[in-house]
Amino acid sequence: MTQARFDTGERPALVLTGTGARPRSVDLVGSRARTSARLTGRGTTWRAVVPLTAARWGGPDLPLPSGEYRLTITSAEPESRQERTPLEDLPVTQLGGLRAQLVQDIVTVGPPIDPAYDSGEGQDALERRYATRPGGLENAVFFESFYGRNAGCNPLAIDRELARRAPGVTRYWSVVDLSVRVPDGAIPVVEGSPEWWRARGHSRLLVINDWLRRRFVRERGQVVLQTWHGTPLKRLALHRPGFDPRRMAAVFKESRRWNVLLAQNPYAAKVLGKAYAFLTRPLWVEGYPRNDVLVHGDDGRTRAALGIGAEERVLLYAPTWRDDRREIVDFVDPVALAADTDAVVLVRGHSRTLQPGRDAEGPRVIDVTGYPDTSGLLSAADALITDYSSVMFDFSVTGKPMYFLVPDLERYRGELRGFYFDLAERAPGPLVRSQDDLVAALLRDDVQEFAERYAVWQQTFNARDDGHAAERVVDRILDQGFVEVA
Repeated sequence: MTQARFDTGERPALVLTGTGARPRSVDLVGSRARTSARLTGRGTTWRAVVPLTAARWGGPDLPLPSGEYRLTITSAEPESRQERTPLEDLPVTQLGGLRAQLVQDIVTVGPPIDPAYDSGEGQDALERRYATRPGGLENAVFFESFYGRNAGCNPLAIDRELARRAPGVTRYWSVVDLSVRVPDGAIPVVEGSPEWWRARGHSRLLVINDWLRRRFVRERGQVVLQTWHGTPLKRLALHRPGFDPRRMAAVFKESRRWNVLLAQNPYAAKVLGKAYAFLTRPLWVEGYPRNDVLVHGDDGRTRAALGIGAEERVLLYAPTWRDDRREIVDFVDPVALAADTDAVVLVRGHSRTLQPGRDAEGPRVIDVTGYPDTSGLLSAADALITDYSSVMFDFSVTGKPMYFLVPDLERYRGELRGFYFDLAERAPGPLVRSQDDLVAALLRDDVQEFAERYAVWQQTFNARDDGHAAERVVDRILDQGFVEVA
C-alpha cells in the first residue's frame, strides 16, 4: 500500500509512504528538470520525500519549472515488479513557491498564483484595477526577458550595471514562475499575480527585450526601453512575408508602447526602425549590453557551472526557431557530433522552444536551452554552429569560428521568413547542408579562408560592442532621469 501527500513546509515536497520492500529510487521526471527522493525505512514500511525544488547550473535551490512530471517508482529488485496500490489523486495545493497537483502518476507544477486570480475573471479584475490605478510612480525598474522565461539578455546586463551605479533603485523581474533565478537584490514577480500588475503599473522604467503583451496603460512619466534581442537577418514584424492586416495592426499597437529602442549597430537601427514603424522616437545605437561579457570574458564561470574542463573543446549548437514547428530543429545528432569531433556539444534551443521541448541527452552532450544567460555560453564555446539566428551577430564579437548549418535554406528564405541580406555572400564562416559536411568543416578548421569576411562583418555589426555598452545605456537612463540615483 502506498500513500501520498504534499508537504507544505519550508521545502515543498511530495511525500510517499508505503509498506513492503523499499524502492530502489523514486523520481519526478520532467522535460527540462528532474528530482529524486530521499528514501528512509528498511523494515516493513518506507518513506520517500521527493523535493519539488531543484538546483541547476550551480545556482540556488528553486521551485521546479512549471510543467508535467512523471512519478517513477523503481523496485529494489530489477527483475520483479513491485506491487503497490495506485496512488489517490491529490488536489491543487499551494506550496509557497509553487502549486502542485497529483493525478495518477503525473505531478503538474504551476506558478504560485492565488486561485482567486488564476482565471479569466480573476485576470480581468486585475487588469481593470491596473488600468484604473491611482497615479504615482515608484523609483523602480521592471525588467522582463523573453516573456519572463529567463532573467537574461540585455535586460540582465542593464540590471547589473544599474545595481552598481544606482543601488537605491528597486528592481523587479517579471518571471513565469519562481524557477527563474533573478539577479541578486532583485525582486521576482510572477506574471499575472497582483504583485506583477502592481510592479508593472508603478515602475518608472520598464526594460524589456520582446513584446509587452497583455494590457498596457502608461502612467504619466512612465518610460519603456525596448532593447530587442538581436540584430535581424530574418525579416520580422511589418517585413514578414504575406500581407496580414491583423499583424500590421498588432505591430503598430505594440511599437507605440515603446519610448526608446536600443540597437546593436546602425544596420539594426535602420531595419528595426522600419520593421516596427519606430521612426520618430529615440533610437539608441550603443552596442549590446549583453555582449560586454564577450569582450571581458566570464573567467570560466560558465564552464565551471556546466562541469566542463578548461582544456575541453566546446561546440555550441544554437539554431533559431521555426514558424512551422514548436520544438528545436533536428538537423544535428548531438551525440554523433560529439563523438566525431571529440568535443563537448552544448545544445541551445531558442526561448520559444523551451517549454514544448525536451532536453537532449547523451555522452558529452549538455542541453543548455534552460541556461539563464546565453552570453555566458557564447563566452564558453570554442565555436558556434547556428543557422539564421541573431546569435551570429553576438558571437562574432569573440572572433571565434562560426559554422552555418542550413539544410532548409531555400524554404526558410523563400517561404518562412526571408532575409535582409544574402547570408551566403557575407557569412563569416562556411555554409553546410548536412551533419557530415559540418563535421568535415569542423575538422578542416579553415578559419583563415574566412578571415577577410570576418573582419568586414565585425566592422559592420560589432563596432560598438566594446565591452562598455551597458555603461553607455545606463548613462543615458540616468542622464535623462528615467530613474533617480538617490
